[in-house]
Amino acid sequence: MIWDIVLSSVRLSVPILFAAYGGMLSERSGIANIALESNLLFSAFAGGAVTALSGNLFLGVSAGLLASATVSAAFAAVCIWGRGDQIVIGTAFNLLAMGLIPVLNKALFNMTGATPALSSQLTFHQSWVFFALAVVTGVKLRWLFSRTRHGLQITAAGENPEALMTQGVNFRLVRLRAVIEGGLTTGIGGIYLSLCQGSGYVRDMSAGRGYIALAALIFGGWKPWSTFLACMFFAVTDAVQIQLQGKQIGEWTVPNQFVQILPYVVTLLVLIFYARKISAPRAINRDS
Repeated sequence: MIWDIVLSSVRLSVPILFAAYGGMLSERSGIANIALESNLLFSAFAGGAVTALSGNLFLGVSAGLLASATVSAAFAAVCIWGRGDQIVIGTAFNLLAMGLIPVLNKALFNMTGATPALSSQLTFHQSWVFFALAVVTGVKLRWLFSRTRHGLQITAAGENPEALMTQGVNFRLVRLRAVIEGGLTTGIGGIYLSLCQGSGYVRDMSAGRGYIALAALIFGGWKPWSTFLACMFFAVTDAVQIQLQGKQIGEWTVPNQFVQILPYVVTLLVLIFYARKISAPRAINRDS
């Protein structure tokens, strides 16, 4: 059972990790990105739909990344130049994804619940490859924020954008680039959902993982390795609830409904008791 939990944790952690890393790029630049859920959904749908239409896995992956980057660019533009509340805008993008994708799916495939099932030749089969890529991404992010000019500019945009302006650097463009890069990163998680973990897109298949990734990002203090550990913690919680479904304690069968809410209860408890101890980037959700 323990080995099953380990394997399941690795498999379940992938979309959470990529969404959390994508959110990290955005939030460390000063953009509060609650729209991670929409990135996962749009990239998963685009990947599954284009693969089904073209019969080409490479085109599906490219479409998923492009969709997530485009949505992120639109989100960033509205936040940066529209100067609205970033939490409200992010929520609107999540609702847009939930409403628009079924319409697009109906127009393309005459169904609203899912794209056509893909053959095994048109999907990935090695979850560990995506997990290894997530680990490498964490290493690269640590290097980005500590050793590169671009990473230092992202941090400055989220902590003290005025300092960038005095150096002749437009912090709004830094934020735009960071959010788009975060969208591409999150898009890998969406592609994993529809082209590896599944065999096509299924309606709302992200199942709240974008919100869990956001909680892991806060829990990890917006730092790559602590965020990685937080994502694994939530993935293990999800794996445990899968293993507990249908199990009996004595003569009492654990209700599936009770077990299935376990990851979300843990997420809520972490945010209630731990989030206050973490300092967010000082300029987050601020225009300057």
